[in-house]
Order: sequence, then C-alpha cells, then structure tokens
Amino acid sequence: MTPILKDPDADLRYAMRWPDALLDGATIAAASWAIEPDEPGGVTASADFIDGSETGARFSGGIAGRVYRAACHIDLSDGCAADRSLVIRVEQV
Repeated sequence: MTPILKDPDADLRYAMRWPDALLDGATIAAASWAIEPDEPGGVTASADFIDGSETGARFSGGIAGRVYRAACHIDLSDGCAADRSLVIRVEQV
C-alpha cells in the first residue's frame, strides 16, 4: 500500500471507495475512523462522511517523520461489516 504524504499543517479530505462486490447490494449505514498511533499532536480525523459507496474524512495534524494508519470501519444495511485503512506519512514540506 502506497502511503499518502501529508504536511503537518495541511488539512486534507481523503475518501475511499468500497467495492461493489463487497457491498453486494447493501448500503453503508455507518462509518467510523480510528487513527493509530493515537498520540498528542498526531493525525486526527473529523468531518467524516458517507457518499454512496465512498467513505471519507478530513485529516489534520501529525508529527513530521511519523507514519499513521487511518482505519475506517463500516456497518452495512444487511448487518455485515468491513474494515479498510489508509497509510498516512507526515512530512514537513
């Protein structure tokens, strides 16, 4: 997985599209984001959204030189659930 490069001062919106085969006719009922490591000054996720088969959030902060994992958990209308993640590398530009 290729990391997303992010400046610590940048406030950026990222989205991920969930494959139709995974959804199998269901809709995304809820989505939540978790950032690891969870540390003071680290990357935070806010303004999360669901748009059809996409979920996303606005990512801000982060400590230069650190790598973070932003995991998205979804609950589907048919009772199933799934997880996917993004890798965010913070670099001072």
